[in-house]
Amino acid sequence: MKKRELAAQWVQNHLSMLACPICQGPFSLVATQGLRCSKGHQWDFNRAGSVHFLQTASASNGYDQEMLAARRRVLTAGLFAPMVAQLNACLPAAPVKLIDVGTGEGTPLAQLQALRGNADALAGFDISKAGVNLATQLAPGQMFFCVADLRKLPFATASLDVVMELFSPADYDEFDRVLAPGGTLLKIIPTGAYLQELRALLYPATDSHRHYDNHLVKDRFLARYPAGQVIPINYQFELAPALRADLVAMSPLHWGQGARELTAAELASLKTVTVAVELLIAKKNAKNY
Repeated sequence: MKKRELAAQWVQNHLSMLACPICQGPFSLVATQGLRCSKGHQWDFNRAGSVHFLQTASASNGYDQEMLAARRRVLTAGLFAPMVAQLNACLPAAPVKLIDVGTGEGTPLAQLQALRGNADALAGFDISKAGVNLATQLAPGQMFFCVADLRKLPFATASLDVVMELFSPADYDEFDRVLAPGGTLLKIIPTGAYLQELRALLYPATDSHRHYDNHLVKDRFLARYPAGQVIPINYQFELAPALRADLVAMSPLHWGQGARELTAAELASLKTVTVAVELLIAKKNAKNY
C-alpha cells in the first residue's frame, strides 16, 4: 500500500482528532486525495503521506537535510531514549490520542510508539517540510505527520489526551484548546547542564551560549499551570566515534555567533555528553488550572 493510502487510512480511523486550521470545522476524507472541511477548505496528501496545512511556504528554521539526517542517526543511537522512557512512564496503559509538537524528523515519537505498540493514535507536526517528509519514513500507517502552524493546530477542540513537546516553542492557548478535560501536557526543557561538554568546546567561558538558564520558560509554565510538576531527567550518553560530528551537526548550538569550528582532536575528545533536562507536566483539569 502506498504511503498516501496508508495516511488516508490512518486519518479515516482517527478523523475526529483533526479539524480545519482555518475555521476549526470538521473534516471529511476525500478518498485517498486529502481532507475537506465543512466550509470547503481542502488539503491534499502528498506522496510521502503527509499533509501541508500551512497557507504559506513552510520554514526550514535552519533544519536542512544534513542536520536532520545527523539528528536521525544520533537519536536512533539512543540520545533521547531514557527521556522517551520517562515520557512513556507518565502515560496511562490505555490507548491515548497524542500529538508531538515540533516533531522534526520524528524519531522520539517513533521510539514512543515502539514502546507502546499500535493501539495509540499518534501524530506529529512541524513547520519544517523537510523534517516531516523524513518523519514519514518511520512506521508508515502507524503514525500521522503533517506540516502545521503551532498557533493554528489542525486538531479538533478537546480531542486529545496528550500534548507532548520536546525542546520546541509552546502555544498554551492552543494546547489547552485541543486537550480534552483531564488531558496531559508533557514538556521537555533543557537545563544549564544539557550538552555542557559540547558547549564548552564551542564557546569560551564568558560567552552567553556557554551558560543556559531555563527559569523563564519554567516560570511561565508554572504560572500557567500552578499545579504542574517538574521531574528532572539526568544521564550520560556515550558517543560512538561516528556520532561525534553528527551531534555537533544536529544541535543548534553550533549556529550561535562566535561558535568555534571544532578540530578533529576536539571532536575525538567528545566521548560522553550530559543529557540534563526537566520534564514539566500539567493536567488540564488540575485544581489550580
